[in-house]
Amino acid sequence: MDSVVHSSLPLWACLASLLAAPAIVLFRRELFLREATTFVAAFVKFGLVLAMLPIITSGKVIEFTLVEGFGGVVAPILFRVDGLGMLFALVASSLWIVTSLYAIGYMRGLHEHSQTRFFAFFAISLSATLGVAFAGNLLTLYLFYEMLSLATWPLVTHHQDKEARTGGRTYLTYLLGTSIGFALPALIFTWIKSGGDLSFAGDAILASADLGPAQGLILLLAFCFGFSKAGMMPFHSWLPGAMVAPTPVSALLHAVAVVKVGVFCVIRVFTAVFGVDLLAKLGVATVISWIAAFTVIVSSLIAMSQDNLKRRLAFSTIGQLSYIVLGVSLLSAHAVQGSMMHIAMHAFGKITLFFCAGAIFVATGKKYVSQLSGLGKTMPFTMGAFAIGAMSVTGVPPTGGLLSKFYLVWGAADAQQFALLAVYLVSSVLNGVYFFPVVYRAFFKPAPEGEAAVEGIREAPLACVLPLSITAVGSVLLFFFPGLLLELTKLMTGAQ
Repeated sequence: MDSVVHSSLPLWACLASLLAAPAIVLFRRELFLREATTFVAAFVKFGLVLAMLPIITSGKVIEFTLVEGFGGVVAPILFRVDGLGMLFALVASSLWIVTSLYAIGYMRGLHEHSQTRFFAFFAISLSATLGVAFAGNLLTLYLFYEMLSLATWPLVTHHQDKEARTGGRTYLTYLLGTSIGFALPALIFTWIKSGGDLSFAGDAILASADLGPAQGLILLLAFCFGFSKAGMMPFHSWLPGAMVAPTPVSALLHAVAVVKVGVFCVIRVFTAVFGVDLLAKLGVATVISWIAAFTVIVSSLIAMSQDNLKRRLAFSTIGQLSYIVLGVSLLSAHAVQGSMMHIAMHAFGKITLFFCAGAIFVATGKKYVSQLSGLGKTMPFTMGAFAIGAMSVTGVPPTGGLLSKFYLVWGAADAQQFALLAVYLVSSVLNGVYFFPVVYRAFFKPAPEGEAAVEGIREAPLACVLPLSITAVGSVLLFFFPGLLLELTKLMTGAQ
């Protein structure tokens, strides 16, 4: 049993950005104060997360009960911080800081409307994200998951044109439809089977439940498809559709917060709801493995055909999310460890790529791969960062993506699933096939004929270029200094 420290720090970490939202609205006419509020909230949130880190790395967990349960009929609203939750919270809260700076450069550079609404819902979304990260039981996880869906819908539909409304309808239909139709019934069934215990503390919720293979498979599929933010096919179409959102939304929420909440929930289901031992006994995780493997390959093939840069990145994200699901479904310690690490490694690489896509659009108005010839000469910092982000997502040294993919491959070998190991290797080749031609086109092809020659460097505003440079450097630093991530994942898996 983990040593427990009772503290309200998880609650305050969640509230830091939620309480900032009214202040952001209040300062809607004072742009400096509005944006200063966003930064203060972001740094406070990150500081509160860091304050909990020494407790977690010492092998303890933090718990705080917000609302007590009601006589065994309703589970409590409970916060619980462990190694996995801490890893996710560190990624989300740190990247919110750089995304806030990027959003200022992007939104001002394009003179976007309704910027106050944008920043307010951005802050609320980060509260929901940390609520998921610190959820101490399945009910709390579900409530914050739904809160995130609702808080991000105004961001997806920000432009309020026909394309945005269509993307928003698809977004809510998939995310709310699957969570209410699949995840909620699965939660209720788990509540009944477990005798009313939904806590993530101690053994897995269903570890001692009387569950047959058929029931286990149906329940596992309901959870995995119910948490469709994980992007597994066939419930993936919301993600490309959500690319109508402004790029800062795509960057943080669809490279980090929203999609990572989906795979985070799936990891919780495997490790804290079922438990590795029960899944191995039932033999049902292999079904999820092959659904994830199918998603990895097919999404990579689709990405190769996309000329719209953000859509190419979106289909890449679908495949990378299924890397994580495939890893945890292998049930080996190193594969689960690789899945957890890939949350961070992919987040830094993919947010860099989205930042670059937005910077290109702000500086040039270009959003198609076929338009990027020669752009490396006029936007060397942006395209250089794009190359590093592509290297990380592909798994090329010296970037962090190599380490998480190494653990995933190692875990597949441990599980003796060599066909699935081959899926990882083949998909990494496909990653390179759809990313590196973009880099080659930018640096080694001449600008299109008829396009006015541009002399010198013409980058996006510094508020756009600085964040993408920071995250690109972060992708490299994670390769050389992965110690903290390894420590947090070992706390959860017991891997050596």
